[in-house]
Amino acid sequence: NHPTEIEPFGGAATCLGGAIRDPLSGRSYVYQAMRVTGAGDPTVPLSETLEHKLPQRKLCTTAAAGYSSYGNQIGLATGLVHEIYHPGYVAKRMEIGAVVGAAPIENVIREVPDPGDIVILLGGRTGRDGCGGATGSSKSHTTESLETCGAEVQKGNPPEERKIQRLFRNPEATRMIRRCNDFGAGGVSVAIGELADGLDINLNAVPKKYDGLDGTELAISESQERMAVVVAKENVEKFIEMANEENIEATVVAVVTDTNRLRMTWNGNTIVDVSRDFLNTNGASKHTKAHVSPLPTPSIEVPTEGANLKEKILNLSSKLNICLERGLTERFDGSIGASSVFMPYGGKNQLTPTQVMAATLPTAGQCSTASVMGFGFDPYYMEQNPYLGASSSVIESMARLVAAGCDYNTAYLTFQEYFEHLNRDPEKFGTPLAALLGAYDAQIMLGRAAIGGKDSMSGTYDDMHVPPTLVSFAIAPEEADNLVSPEFKQAGHPVYFLDATYFMDGSPDYAAIRNTWETVQALIARGKVAASWALSAGGIAESIVKMSVGNDIGFTFAPTFTPDGLFLKNYGGILIEATEELENMPLWLIGMTTDKPEIDAFGEIIPLADLKQSLEGTLESVFPTRADASDDKLVKPAYTERNTKAPAVKTARPAAVIPVFPGTNCEYDTAKAVETAGGEAKIVVVRNLSHDALMRSAEELEQAIRGSQMMILPGGFSGGDEPDGSGKFIASFLRAPAIKDAVHDLLNNRDGLMLGICNGFQALIKLGLVPYGEIRDLDDTCPTLTYNLIGRHQSRYVQTRVASVKSPWLSSCEVGDVHSIAISHGEGRFVAPQAEIDRLVANGQVAFQYVDFNGEPSMDIAFNPNGSMCAIEGITSPDGRVLGKMGHTERYTKYVGQNIFGEKYQPIFENGVKYFK
Repeated sequence: NHPTEIEPFGGAATCLGGAIRDPLSGRSYVYQAMRVTGAGDPTVPLSETLEHKLPQRKLCTTAAAGYSSYGNQIGLATGLVHEIYHPGYVAKRMEIGAVVGAAPIENVIREVPDPGDIVILLGGRTGRDGCGGATGSSKSHTTESLETCGAEVQKGNPPEERKIQRLFRNPEATRMIRRCNDFGAGGVSVAIGELADGLDINLNAVPKKYDGLDGTELAISESQERMAVVVAKENVEKFIEMANEENIEATVVAVVTDTNRLRMTWNGNTIVDVSRDFLNTNGASKHTKAHVSPLPTPSIEVPTEGANLKEKILNLSSKLNICLERGLTERFDGSIGASSVFMPYGGKNQLTPTQVMAATLPTAGQCSTASVMGFGFDPYYMEQNPYLGASSSVIESMARLVAAGCDYNTAYLTFQEYFEHLNRDPEKFGTPLAALLGAYDAQIMLGRAAIGGKDSMSGTYDDMHVPPTLVSFAIAPEEADNLVSPEFKQAGHPVYFLDATYFMDGSPDYAAIRNTWETVQALIARGKVAASWALSAGGIAESIVKMSVGNDIGFTFAPTFTPDGLFLKNYGGILIEATEELENMPLWLIGMTTDKPEIDAFGEIIPLADLKQSLEGTLESVFPTRADASDDKLVKPAYTERNTKAPAVKTARPAAVIPVFPGTNCEYDTAKAVETAGGEAKIVVVRNLSHDALMRSAEELEQAIRGSQMMILPGGFSGGDEPDGSGKFIASFLRAPAIKDAVHDLLNNRDGLMLGICNGFQALIKLGLVPYGEIRDLDDTCPTLTYNLIGRHQSRYVQTRVASVKSPWLSSCEVGDVHSIAISHGEGRFVAPQAEIDRLVANGQVAFQYVDFNGEPSMDIAFNPNGSMCAIEGITSPDGRVLGKMGHTERYTKYVGQNIFGEKYQPIFENGVKYFK
């Protein structure tokens, strides 16, 4: 996505938004995202920035903010983030978004429209943003590009796209759609123009963001978050009604005809009238010549510097492309959807990076099947030899699946290619041709198909070019229980290397690679593998270092292994931590895990503490992981008195009303948690397209509250996360007199319960429901939630301790219970006057605290991710029946967070349901 080079926030945001739109148009629900980017060195000083270009630091940080903002708001789990650094990307950044979607097959319908069918435009309105975006993404850039290409960048609106996701998950609505196109390149002209052979499009009917757009702009604007759907005439009214129920604007803009012509009218004039036969010619055919020059054998040595082995390993750990990128990755929500089998960083310390993203399918009930995706690409290897570099991309992407526990015979591939502008030069054309032949050769030899791909030949800025780039993505299904994460699990385990052999000319020995993979697959199936790692750019040295730091498990090399093998690339090779000694197999013992926090490299001792500093220090100034902790007073409450009052009316299946506001994105996870606990989830969509819709929504919510036993405010980005907006829109809506009365009736007269998580907690605090138990006016002495001390979004797991059991939500818990809970927020820092905190502690209203591995409250950002005063993660109302907390307890199933330390099941939903039985 090249608009990122021009406007990094908007460009990266629409990279993801556009990726989601494609499968969404096929009625697929997108539930996984992977971000792979290419940049120059972001640590260089500002003075070294190219003239007329943005600094690399600015590009890297702002693009990360754009992509994560879009993904976090729409509610998409980003399971793997990796930025690749190479000087070739310094003038033409690479921004790739890969997503995975799923749909019930009966919902995927693509029929041939009939004359009289109606085209409805769904979602966002049209503006000038994105005019020329498609052609712009294929241009080489010059020094004038910053000034001339800004309008090509589309403006994203993730909450709007989230609404379309909800509508398309409704089987009744989605099966009305005969054909659907998303709005990408070409806007109305393509999105609607491709739906049928004959079309009459009324451009005046297209909803606009503002007045003043002419017919051409309406026809070509690529403004996002829109869908064009064809429905039968008799279904139009019902479909529009269902769209409005999801708070989506839906407008009739075209009709299918039998004229075989594409016609557009604007202001009563026909401004386009084109024969379909002409459009179907696809234009004039083009031919060119390509010449592949003799290619050298690439080096497999990992560049290392240092006077001894210890220095070499420490220096390697600090290199760009080897060092950890946790400060970048944690900006992206990795746990939403309650389906992430792995978090991006695992182990007790959450320092061992995963090589794949894995998530269970987004079904309404529990699902044990996961989709697993990995990527492969080494720009330094590929620039030496595009043919072998591309084949190694394919091999690496599939090896990562194998190391994670997948069967490579079930994998499919997709490629992303990025090369310099070719200018019809046969030599330049020879580079992507060589790469494609290398990828094709790997496919044939490994028996795997590529089911799609995308290319860009615009990687040129003046006389600078990107490195030859072919990124391979591999995806396969696997049962979640069969998957293996890469962090070392236990001391005393043997560690083996399974080689991937290469011939003298550098070409892969595919027979040997397949044998290695089949051996690993068999060992994993037999339960003999505790951890595994597919070798990457840093060889065995990188593997051992990263596998060790996650759980502070040391390693000592075997005498039979030699240092010469530490720094060699071996794409396709896999390192495994075995649960026992293995014999009679093609294995190479390289050492043993130990209980010492160090790596013994042939007598040279490298403390894991030094390795952690080396791994994290390089990018700390760009993507910080640390923040100064405040010196707030810390206490360790232990309130053991329970509120034993029970509701007057019992019910076998208590109902929880879950309102969905613009920006809410955790409603599915929350509803599933309620249903799993034995309750009934009632989702109510709050609609604000008009005053009447808002009033009707208020009436529906009031009735739902009065007919329910619980009210749960789920997480999300209320109102699109407007400035200082955490929970502000929700709080304003719930202050309406009728809803306020219904909430007070639920709590005061019917002994009901309320729960707010993350954005919902923010709303509860703004209302006063916590800590005061009622909706009231607030002042500066009241507690609030504000920005994280680190100044960015934090997504990871934390340890939280039960500090009070006063709340019915905690009836089965004990003071001191510690749970590992997913957090994902930018404004989660609890602050209050010390006197107010003391009052909350004394009254048993501090429900949860962030704690360290010893169960002690902590102000260290490694444990207290936002810097909350007194390490407070959750509080209650005075009687405990209203609970607000930042951690996403609803993001739990038996399959999630398998590379995360601790007890992840926190039974608050079960306790809430049990309270009414």
